[in-house]
Amino acid sequence: MEKLMNHISTLAIEFAPKVLLAVITLIIGFWIANKLAGFTSKILKNRKVDDTVIPFLSNIVSVLLKVVVLISVAGIFGVQTTSFIAILASAGLAVGLALQGSLGHFASGVLLLTFRPYKVGDLVVISGFTGEVEEIQVFNTVLRTLDNKKIIIPNGSVTSGPITNISGQGTIRVDMQYAVSGAEDIDKVTKVIKSVSDACPFLLKDKPTDILVNSQEIGITKFDVRPWCNSEHYWDTYYFMQENIKRSFVSEGIIAPKPAMEVSLTK
Repeated sequence: MEKLMNHISTLAIEFAPKVLLAVITLIIGFWIANKLAGFTSKILKNRKVDDTVIPFLSNIVSVLLKVVVLISVAGIFGVQTTSFIAILASAGLAVGLALQGSLGHFASGVLLLTFRPYKVGDLVVISGFTGEVEEIQVFNTVLRTLDNKKIIIPNGSVTSGPITNISGQGTIRVDMQYAVSGAEDIDKVTKVIKSVSDACPFLLKDKPTDILVNSQEIGITKFDVRPWCNSEHYWDTYYFMQENIKRSFVSEGIIAPKPAMEVSLTK
C-alpha cells in the first residue's frame, strides 16, 4: 500500500500541472472560440449578410476553433497530434471529394448571400431563365417565371455564368423596335409614337423617350423606341406600348411594312 500510494503521489505530482494546464487551455480556448464566433456574426450582420446564413457560418467558425483547442489539449498530454491531424485532413478530403458538387453549390450560395448581386423580388435573367427571385437558399436559387413556373437553379450554375438583374437599379429602360412601311413619313410616325409614350402612366416624366430611326431597308423603316420606367413596371410599360402603338398605327393609317423590290425593264 505504501508503494502504491507513493506511485500515485508521483503520478499526481507529474500529471497535475498538465491536467491544470489542459483545463485552463480548454476553458480559455472555448471562451475565445465563442467570442470569435460572435465577432464573426457581428461582422456578417454589419455587412448585411442574409440572416439565414449568419448562424451557419458562425457555427462553422466555432466548431473549427474548438477542434483546434481539443487538439492542443491532446498535445499537452503527449498525444501525437500529427497523425491525428493527418487522419482528420484525409477524412475531410474524402468527404470533400464525395460532396464536391454539393459543396460547390453551397460555397456559391454563401457568396450570393454575402455579396447579394440580387435579392428576393428582383427580376433577373439567370442561366437563360427570366423570372422574379422567390427565394435564395444555400444550395439553390428559386425563380418564379413570368408564366408562373417555378424554376430551381443550383447556385453553382448561377455564379458560373452572367447574371442580369433587370430591376436591381430601381429604374430601367425598355427597349422596343417597330417597323412600318418604307413609304411612311418619319415625322408622322415619330409623332404617333410620342403621343402613346406621353399617355403611358408608367413612364418616368423626367427622362425623355428616345424615338430613333434604326434602319431603312427595302420597303421597311425601323424605329427604336426607348422609354424609361421604374423596374417594377417593366412589363406593364412594355405591353402598354406594344398594344397602344399598334392601335395608334391603325387609327392613323400607318401601314405595316411589306418588303418589295422595284424592277426596271429596259429594251
